Amino acid sequence: TKIKGQEKSNKGMDTEPNLQFLLQGGDLLKVRSPNWKKTRLFKLQEDCKTMWHESKKPFKTKQTFSLEDIAAVCPGRQSDGLRKNTEKQVEQRCFSIIFKGRHKNLDLIASSQEEARLWVHSLEKIMAKLKNPDTQQKTEHWIITLLNKADINKDTKLSQSEIKDFLRLINMEADDQYAKVLFKQCDTSNSGYLYGEDIKHFYDLLTDREEIDVIYKTYAQTSEFISPDNLVEFLRKEQREKAVLADAYRIINTYEPDENVKTKRLLSKDGFLMYLQDPETAVLNPDHRDVYQDMTKPLNHYFISSSHNTYLMEDQLKGPSSPAAFIKALLKGCRCVELDCWDGSDNEPVIYHGYTLTSKILFKDAIQAIKEYAFKTSDYPVIISLENHCSVEQQEVIAHHMSCILGSALVTAPLGDGMPTNFPSPQELKGRFLIKGKRLNKLETTFAAAETDGVTEEEESDDENEQKKEKSKVGKKLKLAKELSDMVIYCKSVHFNGFDDAQKNLSFYEMSSFNEGKAVKLAEESANAFIRHNVEKLSRIYPAGSRTNSSNYNPVPLWNSGCQIGTYHLLQYRVKEISEWDGNICPCFSDFHQIISGQQLPKVNKKKSSIVDPLVKVQLYGVPADEAEKKTCYIENNGFNPLWNENFQFDVRVPDLALVRFLVEDHDTISDNEFIGQFTLPFNSLQMGYRHVPLLDKNGDRFPSATLFVHIMILDSK
Repeated sequence: TKIKGQEKSNKGMDTEPNLQFLLQGGDLLKVRSPNWKKTRLFKLQEDCKTMWHESKKPFKTKQTFSLEDIAAVCPGRQSDGLRKNTEKQVEQRCFSIIFKGRHKNLDLIASSQEEARLWVHSLEKIMAKLKNPDTQQKTEHWIITLLNKADINKDTKLSQSEIKDFLRLINMEADDQYAKVLFKQCDTSNSGYLYGEDIKHFYDLLTDREEIDVIYKTYAQTSEFISPDNLVEFLRKEQREKAVLADAYRIINTYEPDENVKTKRLLSKDGFLMYLQDPETAVLNPDHRDVYQDMTKPLNHYFISSSHNTYLMEDQLKGPSSPAAFIKALLKGCRCVELDCWDGSDNEPVIYHGYTLTSKILFKDAIQAIKEYAFKTSDYPVIISLENHCSVEQQEVIAHHMSCILGSALVTAPLGDGMPTNFPSPQELKGRFLIKGKRLNKLETTFAAAETDGVTEEEESDDENEQKKEKSKVGKKLKLAKELSDMVIYCKSVHFNGFDDAQKNLSFYEMSSFNEGKAVKLAEESANAFIRHNVEKLSRIYPAGSRTNSSNYNPVPLWNSGCQIGTYHLLQYRVKEISEWDGNICPCFSDFHQIISGQQLPKVNKKKSSIVDPLVKVQLYGVPADEAEKKTCYIENNGFNPLWNENFQFDVRVPDLALVRFLVEDHDTISDNEFIGQFTLPFNSLQMGYRHVPLLDKNGDRFPSATLFVHIMILDSK
């Protein structure tokens, strides 16, 4: 059964050859091991968003995955599984589907090079088209998928028991009486089943937004429609926008679905809802979705999204290493990746977490993945942080691989003429790679024609466990290959011996890495000295070794101290200029939040009968005087359309350093609440008025249709 909007969601796509290729589908060889390679039929479903695959054997159920769950499609034998389980001669026929989160890759072999190219190209094209569908389309797709799932016998009709199952699937508990009343309202033929128009009516009842009806009726004063003048009033009064009639006409032309209403220059309730659900009108200022700051300042003036032990897919002790981990991090906007390098067999360096049971990958495979995906999300420079445990011979191999694979994009000399006195800007470094690591000498000596040969430096690991192992080897020194040393230009790793020593003896490009515990202590006890240090140099903060589950620390106190490179990548990546705070605090803004409602919140427990009891926490992060948290009550057994209508007020004293986080949890009276979703953004990026808040999962990936509906007002209280 097609629901309103389902037809238009695929409009403009059905004639494309890429889509037709995927809809037709075809056989691919699925690879799990050298001996497990089996043919599966892959085919795009009619919703143009779901791929299913099934065995050729009879009575086998088909499996599905959403195209929205794909992080990347990688041609060739880029995945660890394909390199281990296939021969080099099938390189051109191979490709991998890399999923978001911790899902395993799907490694596939096509029947020919051309077919593999078609699969990769077609998937990428359709994924690009699906990247920014409107919220209404996402909601429709989500509900249609679950309606199909509830139709157990696949007869395109829904019985009363199937309707009850469907309500549980959409995270809404309904007692038998309510389900019976809802069913009776829609069963116009009294057949005992919902079919065709009945299901459409059922869908309309479910998706009715009572809270938006109230707003709409307030401004549709003279008729059942909003006039351009009424719309301007709404935009000015509620959304706090400097709107004129031309803005109202643009909104009507863009969002009004009824051509007759549009011709009369009016906005219907459906058009008003579509306007409020558009990403352009969401809580995040659309001008701030991409980097909007001045990017011509020195590199150390910016916060830099960083990843610790980037190669690990899961935990820090025994999980797999994979080039796919670099792909996922880079596609999220990460600009600093870490590689722990060790001697491997056949003179090929490997990457893994030393002194643990994590698996190993080849250094050259990691660098190849970094090269291919570094600048797909952002053009700004990528810092490759080398944790070097290799012999001189294999360090030379590392230098060779980076030179050959990264080519001219690798910075191997200072930009400009002469010895630099400061970092280049992100703008100047677009599309370039910087190496962070040990160096045999100071950069200045290269301009004084001084050669350093045979000098050794003590190698200090960022990892606490590795530090203990290394310290047990008394007097251990690591020889550095000159070829590798010379590649370190703007990010020379040095031991931190105090702020006074750093100011007297270290050049601007010499940087230290701090364990989170040490960094927090410095931020608490020597905040001003830490800030002054970071005005001139870079600082990198890495997680404590006790975080074996790959969790992250709270970076805000360290950002407040000017630390640029922190490993916290669940927040959306934003470059933000560092500004020195003088320590003075005075109330600047009063921030009013009304948490109105939630939409299509995901289940925490996947059991059929499980329903969430959602609550919302609004958290303010920043300087200590600004930190605050307030929460709503919890709504029992309703994750589909919970209604709170609760108001909060926050006083914000240092808005430039403030972050606002919307956190949704499943209430539990016995144990800790469970995480449902969150969204975090800078205070200065908030849009005022009635706004939808998208929700992200624990991996930082957006839920297709889950949102909060809020009202925000910011008043200058000076």
